[in-house]
Amino acid sequence: MASDHTRGAILAAAERLYADRGFGDVTLRDIVAAADVNLAAVNYHFGSKDELIAELFVTRSIATNRERLNELKAAEEGGGGRASIDAILRALVGPTLRGCLGPERERSTAARFMIRASIESVPPIRRIRNREIDHLRKFVAAMRRALPDRSEVELYWALHFALAMAHQTVRDSERLTKLSEGKCDLDDVADIIERVVAVSVMALTGGEVERKPPAKLMARDAP
Repeated sequence: MASDHTRGAILAAAERLYADRGFGDVTLRDIVAAADVNLAAVNYHFGSKDELIAELFVTRSIATNRERLNELKAAEEGGGGRASIDAILRALVGPTLRGCLGPERERSTAARFMIRASIESVPPIRRIRNREIDHLRKFVAAMRRALPDRSEVELYWALHFALAMAHQTVRDSERLTKLSEGKCDLDDVADIIERVVAVSVMALTGGEVERKPPAKLMARDAP
């Protein structure tokens, strides 16, 4: 139990420090001091700073990917085994955007850590991103079922661009707010998701897609 407590304290302190200061400015000694443990404990549990960063990122990524796949499964079950392309892309980008943006998430340590991970492309995170792609193959397979007339190359590019739009929105949300002088509402995560989905679907189909009204608008307009 003491060992588990020490490990948890190290992870919590590291995530908080990385979220606040970034990966380059935080040393193992900073983490040791914040967690109130000795350096030997960090080396014992993780071996290196890179391994510690990797574990934090993997833990958060697993939760996001699980949410993605659960939403994809629900969409396909609702469509009798074949989901619409907009539902597939919504399942792909929704968890990332909801996890990092919006008033409920913007001050959480987990959200700020994942934003840092998106902004600062450090080697352990790049290696994990390049390796952990199996769940994305399931999305491509679902896209193939939804759009059997599209080539695999088109589908791969569409998935890539949808993810890129989501990550860019997370990385540069503050700049977009300043550029638009607040006209682009970065707190309206449901609307952001629908915008990313709409652009992605248009790129694939060459036509317009009916945007799904944000949940809060649907609730407000309900009789």
